[in-house]
Amino acid sequence: MMNSSSNFYTLGIDLGGTKINVGLVDFSGHLLYKHYSLIEPFMQPSKVISEILNGIDVCFKGAGQLADAVGIGIAAQVDPEGVVQSSPNLGWKNFPLKKKLEENLNLPVFVTNDVRAATWGERYVGAGREIDDLVVLFVGTGVGGGVISGGNLLVGCTNTGAELGHITIVYDGRKCRCPNRGCLEAYVGGWAIAERAQEAIRTSPEKGKAILSLSGCVEKVTAANVSHAYHGSDLLAKNLVEETGRYLAAGVVSLINAFNPCRLILGGGIVDGIPELIKMVKDNVQTRALYVSVKKCEILKSPLGSNAAVIGSALLARNLVKKSYC
Repeated sequence: MMNSSSNFYTLGIDLGGTKINVGLVDFSGHLLYKHYSLIEPFMQPSKVISEILNGIDVCFKGAGQLADAVGIGIAAQVDPEGVVQSSPNLGWKNFPLKKKLEENLNLPVFVTNDVRAATWGERYVGAGREIDDLVVLFVGTGVGGGVISGGNLLVGCTNTGAELGHITIVYDGRKCRCPNRGCLEAYVGGWAIAERAQEAIRTSPEKGKAILSLSGCVEKVTAANVSHAYHGSDLLAKNLVEETGRYLAAGVVSLINAFNPCRLILGGGIVDGIPELIKMVKDNVQTRALYVSVKKCEILKSPLGSNAAVIGSALLARNLVKKSYC
């Protein structure tokens, strides 16, 4: 039986290229219980579904409470029917995620882009509260974003608006995992930082010793290795991080000039691991963005962190429940 409209619970799921974060959320956006798990890159959809169902079961048992709807934010382009049209970091194309989850759960499911979900979470319970012109940019394995303009979430003509990680910052630059070259993600995404580090180590093996000591071999170097070496004052890692900060700032300048937000929120695993990127971005943006566009724009780190997409997707899913009372 469904809970009353004032106290129903919804599940939020954040599905990224390498992780699944599941949480049970109440009507006010409070996270009651969550379960985090890692998945292998490019895992088959059926196996991912199994991992999601396990996470949901853990949350139900841990919280002692069931849910009335499920929201899932996925690192992908999603059509209005909940079909994953393309997810470069998961390797999925045209997968009916909403249908598959509803068949297994017997609950209504809402599917959206992961950072669009995070944007919704920040808007209502995070750093974007009461802000009607807001940009959210999350930098993790990939790079995603969300835009709220005049209080409304930007969705676009085919429900794929605000793919901020795929704005071009270097024409004909590094190959992205999308069809383009020179995307923001191709320079600051976790996979791209790893690639850049690997290339730098192959060019100058002596300079890469500290990073290699953390990874074991060049092919296994990750963005996390770069972060650890950076905080250990390694020179090559310092150069890589500062270069990443400049690329990230270039993208943020374009977003501020394009959308004129009152607030821009940065989050994601890369920003969490290297919070110094926030200051690097701020310093560059102040001198490079249009003065009128940037003068009232605050740049903040996400207070919700890895929970933003979980909470946001759960809050979006509650609209499915609310409609059932109409």
